[in-house]
Formats: sequence, structure tokens, C-alpha cells
Amino acid sequence: MPQGKKLVIVESPAKAKTIGKYLGDDYEVQASVGHIRDLVEPKNLPAELKKGPLGKFSIDVDNGFVPYYVVSDSKKKTVADLKRALKDADELWLATDEDREGEAIAWHLLEVLKPKVPVKRMVFHEITAEAIQRAVDNTRELDTALVDAQETRRILDRLYGYEVSPVLWRKVGPGLSAGRVQSAATRLVVDRERERLAFVSASYWDLDTTLSPTGGDTPFTARLARLDGKKVATGRDFTDRGELKGAETVALDESLTLSLAEALRDPALAVTVTSVESKPYTRRPAAPFTTSTLQQEAGRKLRFTARQTMSVAQSLYENGYITYMRTDSTTLSQQAVDAARSQAAALYGADSIPESPRVYASKSKNAQEAHEAVRPAGDVFRTPSELEGTLRGNDWKLYDLIWKRTVASQMADARGQTASVSIQAGPTAASAAPAGAIAEFAASGTVITFRGFLAAYEEGHDESRDTDEKSEPAEAKLPPLTVGQALTVVDVEAKGHETSPPARYTEASLVKALEERGIGRPSTYAAIISTIVDRGYVTPRGSALVPNWIAFSVVRLLEENFSDLVEYDFTAEMEEDLDRIANGEADRTEWLTGFYFGDAHQPGLRPVIDNLGDIDAKTLNSMPLTDTITLRIGKYGPYLEVVDPTAEAAADGTPATPRRVNLPQDLAPDELTPTKAQELVDAPVVGDRVLGINPENGKQVVAKDGRFGPYVTELDPEPEVTPEEAAAAPAALSAAAETVVDPATGEVLPAPKKRAPAKKKAPVEKPRTASLFKDMDPATVDFETALKLLSLPRTVGDDPESGEPITAQNGRYGPYLKKGTDTRSLDAEAQIFEIDLDGALAKFAEPKYGARKASSALKEFDADPVSGKAIKLKDGRFGPYVTDGETNATVPRGEDPMEIDFDRAVQLIADKRAKGPAKKPVKRAPAAGAKTAAKKAPAKKAAAKPAPKKAS
Repeated sequence: MPQGKKLVIVESPAKAKTIGKYLGDDYEVQASVGHIRDLVEPKNLPAELKKGPLGKFSIDVDNGFVPYYVVSDSKKKTVADLKRALKDADELWLATDEDREGEAIAWHLLEVLKPKVPVKRMVFHEITAEAIQRAVDNTRELDTALVDAQETRRILDRLYGYEVSPVLWRKVGPGLSAGRVQSAATRLVVDRERERLAFVSASYWDLDTTLSPTGGDTPFTARLARLDGKKVATGRDFTDRGELKGAETVALDESLTLSLAEALRDPALAVTVTSVESKPYTRRPAAPFTTSTLQQEAGRKLRFTARQTMSVAQSLYENGYITYMRTDSTTLSQQAVDAARSQAAALYGADSIPESPRVYASKSKNAQEAHEAVRPAGDVFRTPSELEGTLRGNDWKLYDLIWKRTVASQMADARGQTASVSIQAGPTAASAAPAGAIAEFAASGTVITFRGFLAAYEEGHDESRDTDEKSEPAEAKLPPLTVGQALTVVDVEAKGHETSPPARYTEASLVKALEERGIGRPSTYAAIISTIVDRGYVTPRGSALVPNWIAFSVVRLLEENFSDLVEYDFTAEMEEDLDRIANGEADRTEWLTGFYFGDAHQPGLRPVIDNLGDIDAKTLNSMPLTDTITLRIGKYGPYLEVVDPTAEAAADGTPATPRRVNLPQDLAPDELTPTKAQELVDAPVVGDRVLGINPENGKQVVAKDGRFGPYVTELDPEPEVTPEEAAAAPAALSAAAETVVDPATGEVLPAPKKRAPAKKKAPVEKPRTASLFKDMDPATVDFETALKLLSLPRTVGDDPESGEPITAQNGRYGPYLKKGTDTRSLDAEAQIFEIDLDGALAKFAEPKYGARKASSALKEFDADPVSGKAIKLKDGRFGPYVTDGETNATVPRGEDPMEIDFDRAVQLIADKRAKGPAKKPVKRAPAAGAKTAAKKAPAKKAAAKPAPKKAS
């Protein structure tokens, strides 16, 4: 770096590139690529520190909760580059994000780089020329209170996870984890499934009539609202136990509804309008996006996951298209308000904006992440149509959503008129059933006379639990009606309904629930959902989040033993306490002391752990379904344990072994009712299916369903007993029963067995086996197909040039051709039997990995800032992953690999690098008393001292 330049450090290479365009030649912009250091794993502490107060958490809990940070191996090169650049700089400018995490990254940079030149903190919430210039003119000092809040959060999460997770390992299963926020989120999903499990459906009917003014031709629809003065029940009138809520409500059954429908078709029935009411309709636009509402709306309208939304938004921000995307503020700057209003007026007319700008108050108790909502960047917004040639795919879709929401938020209300009509039919004829009944119908229609903000944008809504209830009235026009006007019944339709259980959370509704309860912060929502999915607690099914059974065990353990830690209010209060630390209103050490050791307001995590008592793992992982069926959550998954009350106990009184029944993998928890459990228990046990006898060797060909999937195999038939063997059997038994008399005692004893000479064991011939193709079923596969599978590999022919045979077969990576040591993949398993020699030769003439794999990548990016090597997105055996040739990082479940951008790829690789290489399994020493294959010890050697007991 030339002498006299200012070194500016940001988090990402993309952000560095964009900012560099605006700062000029006097500045050198470099990226830290996220955090440069973090809490070290206790196992990686220096040997002299492992036995001290840092040994358990890498945090000295006895002396002010001082953490032990280290620069990760993956960041050493980055740190070296930054130090080298700092040597030639006359100022250091820290330009990381303006939230707590960004402030903490800046502090870590200061701690590691130890600059001897002046340091300035530069913050901005959008990357435009004007915003960067304002940031240059208004630098500030590092905010140590924000750093304290972020450090407290990091220490808190380490203490929580390292204390609680081992309890889960011992009592539920290995590899599980607990987290301050993820556990509360998991509980939300589990509680919703519990509600669905306890839900009792109720049936009800309703009536829709198509009516028309007598002599008119403008029909409209009305719904039955009251019958003989009593309200007709809809879905909302039932409790979750299937009971009616009010005594003055009547639930119609099928018989009554159909009879009433028939009575209403009587041409002589009087149908008149009893009331007409009209009132103004007004609808206001939604506030500009916060992080939470952006994730919710992108989930509803674009079907994005929360992680995907944040990844795309991060890219848009760093490339200067939108403002900072982690915020819980709905405020717009004056420049943004002016830009939105002028753009709305230009595109939709001068009357599309109100006289004065709209001001939105944040619903968050402490909107601290940033000072402005998520909006298009700049003092003049670029329209989506202007960026169609610049932004592609999901980038353009999300920008379009943000632009519409921002502009609409400054537009005028939608206005119109809503008409409501009440109609009376009856009394029904004396011969009808019910006789003399008075039916009251209701109809409404909304006509929007001025669309206002609806011309630009309409907010989406989560799916309603009751389909007969709508959050916003649909546009519908009623004909002109007056009180007393006669109507004609055109049609009557009776409909039956079942009440619906509470809807499962989607990512959008879970984010909303977390925000409403104050759990987590804008920067954590996407990570929370990704964590509970990656940990296996929750599985996405369509857009719904379905809890796995292991989540029930985890939540139950936490509720029964760490009740405060998973209480929603307690978790939210912790977030408020962290906000107080961020505002300088609370001391972090004092707060951590209270949380960990306890104080007058809370028992403390450490005392709770020390006084856990016994936890019965079997009870914890069990759920009785009926008197004889219990759901067990085992090490290898959930199953049903079935006790037969009529089964006889063993001779020693041990109860008969219960039967186990596996659960279908796609069975959701709320679908495992007692009836369904009994159905699974009563289902016939699927055993081996004999397909026939192989004529070549006389062996049985059997279809099986094994641990690694369905397959066919050959079995030797049961040997037949010859007449000679049958005749010799009694003699053999008699010989076995021979006795001798002990001459000393006279006791009759069994004769000693004569030791037969050892026979040489013949080599065991393994039966032939072959996996079924993916489209085959062990219940339907036929004998001929099984023989073809068992005959693999199939010889396709000989290579005319080399004379080597070419074979087709299936392997662990799929179907392929083989010629000597050379191989080529086949496109489908069926080709194993179908491909001919010409087709095989054509395959070998192609590049090793075909046209798509010739480049070895689905996508290619710039060089990784650490390794300096190009990053590629590949599709591997275990799914898509990104790699720089040194580190491979799997693309997380639920994330679209084709939407991975450069920054996301860099972050995935950096995270994987920080974890270090995968551990190799450690061979354990044999337990005391176990037999080993050690050499025979020399005679007369002194006995070894007993090994000391391990601390429990």
C-alpha cells in the first residue's frame, strides 16, 4: 500500500469492491471475511490452561467471565495480510456493519491488529456514493457497549450449550444440542404439534343460497347466519376439543341442513330484505420491511426460506441496491420518504400519495439493530424495470418486492364502500321439515372506488385456519336493494365441513411468532430456523415445519428440568437484558454472574445443573398411546413397543419380550393416533418373499427388505432328512444319553464325550445378492427380473480395439460401465440391461464426466480470499457442496444450491475451515476383564495394579 493511504476494513469482498468504487485512491479497502477470531474449543486450549478455570468453557467464570479467543487457522492468512497493509497506512478505518455483531468484529480487529495509527469507526446503512460520503464525514469511536452486548450473547450461548447439551446426550441421544434461542423455537413447533395431537375435530354444515331481486337478473350469494334466532355455527364457534363455545349457537347436521335446503326451494316461501347497511371501507398500506416482515413476505410470495432471503438480501446490500437488511425499525429517512413519494406520484398519479408523509412507529420494544427499514438504496430509487438487465433471478425478485413495499408504504389509503344485507326466509311450510322455521341470511359486498396503494402492492397473509373466515373482504358488488324488497331463491347449496386443527408453523409464521414473543433478534431468525432443521428437530414438509419425535423428548427434558430456560417470557427477558447492556444501562459481568450462579431473581444455570437428580431416560423417551402400545424414541429412531397381556412370562418370572413395530418415515406426529398405532400393529408382518428356484443351482431366490434397502438373494433350501438319517437319530440320542457310575460315590454320571478329531472348515460361500433398482418394489419384483439382477455384472461386449470386455453394473454411486480400469456413468439404472455395444462405445468416447461435469462444477466463482483458489459449486455423493480445492463445505438442507452466491460460498467454506478437519474415530482400549488378542504373557510375572477409576 502506498504511504499515506487509509486502510478501510469491511466484512466481505463484495462489500469491499462496492465501497472501493466510492472512496477513491486515498483509501485501500480490504475484507476480514467475517469474524477473524472466536472462542476456542476447550479441547484446543493450550495444555497449561486446560486444568485451570478456562478448561470447561474457554471462559473464566470465576474471574469476570473473561473469554479466551483465538484466531482460527483459516483466518491467519487474512490477519497477516491485514497487518501487512496496516504497516503502510496512516489511518485505520473500521467499516463493519453497524449492528452488535459488526461492532464486535471491529473490536476483534482492533485487539488483533493492535494499530499504532489513529483509528476511526465508519458506519452506514446503505452503500451509495452519497451514503459513503456522509459516513466519511461522520466517523465515530467504537461503541464498547454494543461490543459488550455481543460478547455477552456469545458467552451466554457457550455456557447454555456446554452445560445443557451433555444432559441431552446422556438421556436422549448423542450429537444433540441445546441453545438459548433454538430450544425456545423448537418448543414452539412442538407445542403446536401437541395442540394438533390433542385436537378433536367437529362436523358442521352450512347453507349458501343464490338470490336475485324478484324480476331482476343480478344474482348474488348469501350465507345462512341464524336459524330461529340462534347463530349458525362456523368453524370458529368450536373449541379444540370439538365442543360448541356458546349456548345460543346451533350446529347444523347433515339431515337438518338438507331438509332446510329442500324447504327453501319452495316457490311459495317468503324471502325479503330486512336490513341494508352501507359504510365506508378504508385499508391502509403495510409499513416498510423490517428483517422479520421481509422474511415473512418473501416466504409467502416468493417461497424463499428465511436463510435464502437473508443470503439474497446480503448480496443486494453489499452491491448497493438496498439498505442494511438486519433491522427491526420501520422508519424511513427523509430522503427515502421523498424518493418513495415522488416515484409513486410519477408512476401512479399525483392523487396516489397523501398530503403529508406517512410515519411508522416500530412495534419492537427496542429497535436497536439499525435506524432505518429495509428499502431500495439511494436518494432516488431505481425501479425494478430499470434493473431487469442488471439483476437476475432471485436478486431481482427480492428487490422488486422491497421496492413495491417501500413505495406503497407512502401511498394513499385504498377507499371504497362495503354494503351489508340481512335477509329473512320463512316461516317454512307446515309440511316441511323443519316446519315453521325462520332462516336469516347475510351477504356483503365491497366496492373499491380508489385503489391507492393497492396499485403498487398488496401484503400477503398466512393461510387461515378457518377457510370460511377471511382477513380482508373480497371485492364483490351487490345489486341495489331496499328493506322489504322481495327476493327469489335461485339455488340452494348445502355444504359439510370439519373443523381444522391449528396450522403448523411455516418459516414465515414461525419468524412472526418469534418476533411477537421477543425471542431472538433480526440477525438471528434465519440462523434459528436453519439450526433446528439441521439438528434434525424439525423437518420441512412443503412449507410446513413438522417436528420429529426426538424434538418431543428434548423439549420434555428441558421443560421438566430447565423450565425457566425454555419459558418464552424468560427468553424474551434475556433479549431485553442484552438490549440494556447494549445501551450501557447494565453491566455484563454482573448480569452473567446472575445468570450462571444465580441471584435473587433467578436460580442460576450452575445450581440447576448441580441439582438435577435422576432423570429416567426410558420414561423421558416414551409416550403411551394405548394400554398395550407405547411409542419409544430410540437410538435409531422412533418405534412402537407392543405388550401382549396374554403372553406367558419366562420360567424365571421375566415378562415376555414386547414386540417392536417400526414407524413409517413419512408419518407426522399428529397422525400417530391410537387408531393409527393399532392399525400399524395389526398390519401383517412383511417377511421374505420366495420368488422361485434358480434352475442353474437349485437355490431359492428371495426378495428381502434390509437395512440398506430392498434386495434379492439366493438361499440354500432346507436339507431333506433321508430315511437312513432318520433311523440313526434314536441311536445318536441313545449314545448321547450313555452313563457311567462313579466308583468312589456310586453316583450315576453322564459318560464323558469322546472328542472327535478336528475337521478342517470348508470355506463359506457367500450367497449372491443384488440391490433392487430405485423404481422396484420387493413386494412386486418378479422372478425373471430377480435372476437378471443376480446375474450382474452384464457383459455388453468386447472393445473392438483393445479386446477388453465392457460390463454394465450398479455401484454405490449409481449405474456405470466398466472397461478395464476405465468407467463411465450411465444415465439410468434401466440402461444396465438395455445398452448395447455401440451405445457403450459412444459413452467411452465422451469425456470422463460428460458434458456438464467436464467443467467439474455447477457454478464457478472468484478466488477464495483465504486460499486464493477459485471456488466451485459441485454436486457430490452426499449432495451439493462448495469447494476451493482445499476445503469442502456442504450446502445446508433447505437451501437452493443454484441460489448460492460468492459471499455465501465464502462464508460456508470459512465456517467449515473454522471447524477443522473431521475427527477420525478413536479406538477405545478394551474394558477391564475383556479378552484381547495380546501375546501370551511370560510366566511368573507380577500382577498389575488395578487401574484407577475414572471420575464419573
